[in-house]
Amino acid sequence: GGKEVGVAKELEDWDPGSLPLPSRPGPVRRSGGRPTLRPWPAAPPPQQLDPENTGFIGADTFAGLVHSHELPLDPAKLDMLVALAQSNERGQVCYQELVDLISSKRSSSFKRAIANGQRALPRDGLLDEPGLGVYKRFVRYVAYEILPCEVDRRWYFYRHRSCPPPVFMASVTLAQIIVFLCYGARLNKWVLQTYHPEYMKSPLVYHPGYRARAWRFLTYMFMHVGLEQLGFNALLQLMIGVPLEMVHGLLRISLLYLAGVLAGSLTVSITDMRAPVVGGSGGVYALCSAHLANVVMNWAGMRCPYKLLRMVLALVCMSSEVGRAVWLRFSPPLPASGPQPSFMAHLAGAVVGVSMGLTILRSYEERLQDQCGWWVVLLAYGTFLLFAIFWNIFAYDLLGAHIPPPP
Repeated sequence: GGKEVGVAKELEDWDPGSLPLPSRPGPVRRSGGRPTLRPWPAAPPPQQLDPENTGFIGADTFAGLVHSHELPLDPAKLDMLVALAQSNERGQVCYQELVDLISSKRSSSFKRAIANGQRALPRDGLLDEPGLGVYKRFVRYVAYEILPCEVDRRWYFYRHRSCPPPVFMASVTLAQIIVFLCYGARLNKWVLQTYHPEYMKSPLVYHPGYRARAWRFLTYMFMHVGLEQLGFNALLQLMIGVPLEMVHGLLRISLLYLAGVLAGSLTVSITDMRAPVVGGSGGVYALCSAHLANVVMNWAGMRCPYKLLRMVLALVCMSSEVGRAVWLRFSPPLPASGPQPSFMAHLAGAVVGVSMGLTILRSYEERLQDQCGWWVVLLAYGTFLLFAIFWNIFAYDLLGAHIPPPP
């Protein structure tokens, strides 16, 4: 809130070697059983927190400051401050890490200081929180489902706000269902809609004969082969996409999902030049593979129940969906002239998830632009986009590719 911004500004302008200690430590007020810090006195004596101007504050000095003054901090940040003072091996608190915490910026060194500290956080895990309402229980479930570290789970739980809600994945899923119902009612066909003569005439479907209509490389995600594919994608988007969006935010998850969708259609245009593409499987597989890879990378820290069984089930479902797509691609179509949609979008989405997605999910509460790996992944993805664009402009004519006539 505004008070925290003001405190952050004061700390950023403050020289740690010039702030005096208060003259009279006051009593500690408590709010909901948690200690809070009192405001700074108007005229403190000239004693200094950091007399040698080293950039570090002694843990004992800092602990005394915590218990004698009040700052307008939320309970989660106060717990973090106390844990920071208790966890440093050299008995020091880095001033910059203190400023970053007040400013809601959590550096990797701060996270390591908490995670590797000699003492645990002052409270038990979130699973021991009593008296929670339905929504807060769901938020706690999401925290344990997505985040591998108890510090991150508590940080997310206490600072989570219901506004803005996770609207991206819900909106995409709703739009896909509406489009499917409209075409199902119009064509009077609910299974394997792609084999209806009028289906491929939709302006949303990607077809190699319509490569110049660039919007089709994204809008194909709203079209589906049939009820089976739609149900599979919608279920995963809601079960995995919504919790991921709640934790990592709309911008990151929408970027990951759309990157998987775009990579799927472009990969098909390169590797399977005769095939059309329908369905949001590229984006779905980007989300799922990123989440599964994150679980594997942080296996010991994940506390989601039955994680091994659920991972096996997820892999079986994803493999069966790819197998169904392969069968539709290489089996004789029901009508002799029917389309054979490609399965390469699934694989491309999985590659995007393991590379770009894993980078996004591992950097919770850290800015992506500060991550070296993020720029490497972004450069690789940009290079792929440029190659795919030039391929679609020149390769079809140079190779003399025989593509099916557009409907």
